[in-house]
Amino acid sequence: MLYIMRHGRTDWNDLHKMQGRTDIPLNDCGREMAEKAREEYKDVNFDICYCSPLSRARETAEILLKGRDIPIIYDDRLMEMSFGIYEGTANSFKIPGCPINVLFQTPEKYTAPVEGGESFDELFARTGDFLRNTAVPLVNEGKDVLIIGHGAMNSSIVCQVMGLPIEKFWSQGIENCKLMKLM
Repeated sequence: MLYIMRHGRTDWNDLHKMQGRTDIPLNDCGREMAEKAREEYKDVNFDICYCSPLSRARETAEILLKGRDIPIIYDDRLMEMSFGIYEGTANSFKIPGCPINVLFQTPEKYTAPVEGGESFDELFARTGDFLRNTAVPLVNEGKDVLIIGHGAMNSSIVCQVMGLPIEKFWSQGIENCKLMKLM
């Protein structure tokens, strides 16, 4: 089986700030969410966990799998999408004409910001490489694989596994600390 989970909440989630690659830790609510998830999913078998190296995902994985003999492997291909100069922007939907809003409203029209942003092609290339060369071969061997990551990064994996077009990029609504079975 292949499972995916988004990290717990952070202060920037609560402030509606774009996080992207900015390494924001879990807040107390996020830690509590991970603790609840640990209890809720304690009977779900995982043979291995692959995780984004960003601290909010790392801490979620550590809390979720505490006391279980499950290796956690950090993989840069699972980092969140880079939003470039828009990282740290609060309440972008309240900023008329803010270019980053296209990412959420009409993803098929999104163009990455020149200043350090990542395109969908780049995101899908690295997460697709992870799926093809790491996750899927393990699932095909009968392993239960857990991926812990981020909203956009997880959505790119979901789209690839489910064959969803870019227009449906956000359609699965990946909530914090909720387990989704993909295959």
